[in-house]
Amino acid sequence: MFQDKSNPSTSLEQLGEFQLIKHLTKNFKIHHTSTVKSVGDDAAVLDLSNGKTVITTDLLVEGVHFDLAYMPLKHLGYKAVMVNLSDVYSMNALAKQITVSIAVSNRFSLEALEELYSGIQLACEHHEVDLVGGDTTSSTKGLLISITALGQADEAKITYRSGAKPNDLLVVTGDVGASYMGLQVLEREKQVFLVNPQSQPDLTNYDYIIERQLKPEARKDIVELLEILEVKPTAMIDISDGLSSEILHLCEESEVGCNLFEEKIPLDPQMMQTCEEFEINSTTVALSGGEDYELLMTIDQKDYDKIKGNPNLTVIGYMSEPNEKAHLITRANQKIALTAQGWKAF
Repeated sequence: MFQDKSNPSTSLEQLGEFQLIKHLTKNFKIHHTSTVKSVGDDAAVLDLSNGKTVITTDLLVEGVHFDLAYMPLKHLGYKAVMVNLSDVYSMNALAKQITVSIAVSNRFSLEALEELYSGIQLACEHHEVDLVGGDTTSSTKGLLISITALGQADEAKITYRSGAKPNDLLVVTGDVGASYMGLQVLEREKQVFLVNPQSQPDLTNYDYIIERQLKPEARKDIVELLEILEVKPTAMIDISDGLSSEILHLCEESEVGCNLFEEKIPLDPQMMQTCEEFEINSTTVALSGGEDYELLMTIDQKDYDKIKGNPNLTVIGYMSEPNEKAHLITRANQKIALTAQGWKAF
């Protein structure tokens, strides 16, 4: 979990910027014919004549979005790509290309960046995405990673946040809240390590929730599943800032209300057990935790039979008239106004 300083390291000054980029990207494969020219020129060349192109960018900053005390660099590289691909999939599109830009301080060696890029490469291989460019520069504040992702979809299939209608079903993929509880475990173990550096954490009972935090998986499979089921969501968003925040985004953009049923929210048993251990309410974590990178969507009721019983999709509520606003229906059948308490960038 913690950085091994016993291995020899290569100074980045020995390579220079262009040789560094060439070294880090030499093993990346090309997966798409739309990638005409990738890394190695002043700009990438893409042939994007088929369908519509979607573009998204995210910036991850050390000390704000990640802590290298417990985030292995390979996992960080993988996660940084997932954060962006998730935004592409939330548009009901498939990711095709990414660019990667990093700023690093002089405490990072070549070997450290190789670890970072090995995670990026694994993500590209797993999701069949081409690395087509980026930039590197120095930093006085640690590590910064900026990734831009490009995706494609037929115009008729692109899904926005603004298409939900009253009586549409509110549907979520997977389970929510596990990533936040994984973070709580890692933060606790970090504090133990700071007091006693010789301690070795036992994380065997937290494997799932820690993986959800350190190595999340963007839901490309859901875009493919919706295609097979012949279901086009009326609206969709990915869960990065917390379930409640994302529901409110859909309500605002679509000008509708919502009724979310607490008893329907999918929670992993390990997440719930860890909530009990930390004496945290599991529903609060599910609503506000964030970084699950599941997909939240609304679906026309006529498509219910197509998704009914599918283990990847859970109906957790329905959209209502805009004057009804957004509410949580508790297990005790109380109606509570839904508020956003998830991640805030500033």
